[in-house]
Amino acid sequence: MNAPPPAFVHLHVHTQYSLLDGAIRIDRLLRRCQELGMPAVAVTDHGTMFGVVEFYEKAHAAGIKPIIGCECYVAPRTIADKTPSDNKGLSHLVLLAQNETGYRNLCRLCTLSHLEGFYYKPRIDKTLLKAHYEGLIAMSSCLHGEIARHLNNGRYEKAVQTAREYHRIMGEENFFLEIQDNGLEEQIKVNQGLVQISRELSIPLVATNDCHYLHKEDAPAHDVLLCIQTGKTVHESERLKFRTDGLYFKSPAEMTRAFADHPDALANTTAIAERCNVTLDLKTYHFPKYPLGEAVSEEDLFRDRTAKGYDRLMTRLKKTNPDLDETPYRERLAKEIEIIVQMGFSGYFLIVSDIIQYAKANHIPVGPGRGSAAGSLVAYALGITAGRSLQVRGGPLRRERIRGPDHHLRKAQDPGRDPGCGTGPGHPAERGGYHCQAGPGCLEHQPR
Repeated sequence: MNAPPPAFVHLHVHTQYSLLDGAIRIDRLLRRCQELGMPAVAVTDHGTMFGVVEFYEKAHAAGIKPIIGCECYVAPRTIADKTPSDNKGLSHLVLLAQNETGYRNLCRLCTLSHLEGFYYKPRIDKTLLKAHYEGLIAMSSCLHGEIARHLNNGRYEKAVQTAREYHRIMGEENFFLEIQDNGLEEQIKVNQGLVQISRELSIPLVATNDCHYLHKEDAPAHDVLLCIQTGKTVHESERLKFRTDGLYFKSPAEMTRAFADHPDALANTTAIAERCNVTLDLKTYHFPKYPLGEAVSEEDLFRDRTAKGYDRLMTRLKKTNPDLDETPYRERLAKEIEIIVQMGFSGYFLIVSDIIQYAKANHIPVGPGRGSAAGSLVAYALGITAGRSLQVRGGPLRRERIRGPDHHLRKAQDPGRDPGCGTGPGHPAERGGYHCQAGPGCLEHQPR
């Protein structure tokens, strides 16, 4: 009778979503987990969570527990500091979501790293981590982790200080020192320091392998990927190179042999995996919340802006057609408003309207509007679409529609061709010599 494979879960893995760095495709990753009898696996791409939904859905379909994470870039000072030395001092930190709160905090950290902290890389800092640590487990990362870097440079006391700081930020049992066996001499030195810090501060160890490719024989192909990333060739000596073929998805047996002296570090991989239980609700719409003033609801603001937009359109349209009967349009508008409110799409329409209005105000050409909601009178009144919406054909909004309404936006790529109408000052029709794709129903082309 064959003995069961040793218990081990990979918690530090880079997929193709670590662009030009990770060479592991999610489908193949999950098949490998099945082959090795691994019940769970984490994905921790560099500074991004773009692959989370694909990973989550495919992992569940394969019977593998998905652990959602990210290897974040941490600024040496704050995300407001953006100098060459700040880029050079960047360090890595692996974060794993334990629950829905942790998942939301991880999303928030990734968002802020791109919107506010971006400087060569999307960065967070320890101040942000203190504000969004709840529900997260942190690991000290690879040789580019802050603690590992101090140890590699002979600054043991500084490494201890940093370990204490992360332990204090994350809380008891939520910070782990990450040891690896990747064939690099520096790693051996760092591992020794990490073990010593673990004993000194009672911070637990965890074994990982910083997987960048699936099999050992994939290392040369991954090296080519790094060359593409850096614009170098494999024959150049002065380039980014990993100097090891050990950053592959090792089997539990291989990891057990590598860390035979540290069974606690192996056991902690499964303990962490058991603690990470994120459930994503992929059957419900999750729209951003529209910023509101005091004492006003999203629905009331939506009704008010739609009514005002409709009045402006009718005022302009009646200049060329004074005898226009508004009755069918007002009935249709009222029906659409009620459907949108009842289905919970008020904020969605307000947000899309804001995007379009910003584009128009900043002379960014946008199209007349396509998608299931393109014929909506509400969309026309809010300035989301241009043209054809005043034709009374019942509209595309229906209560029985399972999927939500969608708006397809287009921007001009060729300065000589307008993607649509309603782009504000400098409208191509007013400049002359251009064709408007919105058609004869475009309100902007109505004689004034």
